[in-house]
Amino acid sequence: MPGLTLFQALTLLLLFVFVYTSVRFAAQAIWEAYRMRSRLGDKEWAASDLKTSGTLQAKWLLHISSLLESLRVNMTVRQWTGASLVLLLAGAWLGAALFTTVKGMMILGAMLGSCPYLWLRFRLLSLQMKTRLEFLPAVEVFYQYYVLSGGKNLRNTLKLALQENRIRYPIKPVFEQLYRNITANRSIDTSMQLFSLSLGHVWAKYFANMLAAAFAEGTDITANLQDLIQDMRKAQLASQMDRNRLLEIRIANFSPVVFLGVFLIVNFRLDYEQSVYYYFVQPDGRNMLLNAALFIFASFLMGLYLSVKRM
Repeated sequence: MPGLTLFQALTLLLLFVFVYTSVRFAAQAIWEAYRMRSRLGDKEWAASDLKTSGTLQAKWLLHISSLLESLRVNMTVRQWTGASLVLLLAGAWLGAALFTTVKGMMILGAMLGSCPYLWLRFRLLSLQMKTRLEFLPAVEVFYQYYVLSGGKNLRNTLKLALQENRIRYPIKPVFEQLYRNITANRSIDTSMQLFSLSLGHVWAKYFANMLAAAFAEGTDITANLQDLIQDMRKAQLASQMDRNRLLEIRIANFSPVVFLGVFLIVNFRLDYEQSVYYYFVQPDGRNMLLNAALFIFASFLMGLYLSVKRM
């Protein structure tokens, strides 16, 4: 092409590769979801089909499907994938328009494209933090009804505990979802995995494993529930300390945004015209803002990772 420099040609090539790979992955994920739905002839595909499939798209779809269902988000995986793709392309276009560099295009594209997934993860983390302290009282209530029923019929035990409003909000919807999944004849493993994912801590996994064993083998788990309750009571103080650390991590996530805001406000107050020229006209200033946005985004990712590890 006449008048096209080497840098511009490389920029266009990288833009094409970036967009092509993103669109191809999203299209394959959507096609995988459509194929599974077509095989079932229903509104949802079989999670077992996705588990047995070894493709990356199937594993990713199963992961996103679990997040959406555990959070009770009224959105299909195809809608979520489409929204992520639109935001990715919008970010790439915005980066190319504002920064006129491959770096800006890829950074903004990746940041906006990952926003739907980060939104799900932060919502899940908020749910886990809200329900963390209510899990022990809920298990104690379930244990009381389980003992009264003589260790029989777990479905009725869970139903009675929910009907009489002994399990309190905000953890009640999680148990209600577990009861719906069980009564709808869904796989016990899938139901327990969604329950554990919604709560996110090791005690929920222990409790889910006990229920799965009781459903599968019909064993009496009264002694196991007693041990679980005693262990959770002993660990209650440590649980509160972990909750405080999670709050500290979430507060620290916003500190880079505050520092950047203070820094920019001070500069604009001192010399408005020069600040506008440097930050929005000069390439070096725009590159500095891009780097700042990248570091802030990385701090959010690190905070999310540390919070998940703390759970």
